[in-house]
Amino acid sequence: MLSKVKKSSARTSRLAKRKRGDIDIMASILNEAHEGARKTRIMYRCNLSHRQLEVYLKLLLGMKLLELTSEEEGTEPDVFKTRANGFKFLDAYRKLKVLMT
Repeated sequence: MLSKVKKSSARTSRLAKRKRGDIDIMASILNEAHEGARKTRIMYRCNLSHRQLEVYLKLLLGMKLLELTSEEEGTEPDVFKTRANGFKFLDAYRKLKVLMT
């Protein structure tokens, strides 16, 4: 009986220490880029490696949840901003998180 209790508590602690999933990371990036942010800011604020950042930015740009713009006209695009669809994604994400807690 005691071993069953230990296994159950071990499972619970593993769930509590769960790493972030793809959806959580995507929401974090979209939230950080809501007013515009450069790669470095997103990488540090979202606690991502450069490789992870590249993968998620490509995914979010492809899904048209994020856009790449330039701060000043005539310069190369270097600022990522959340698009309207990205804000819809964030809204749905937040509602789902509320339901899960």
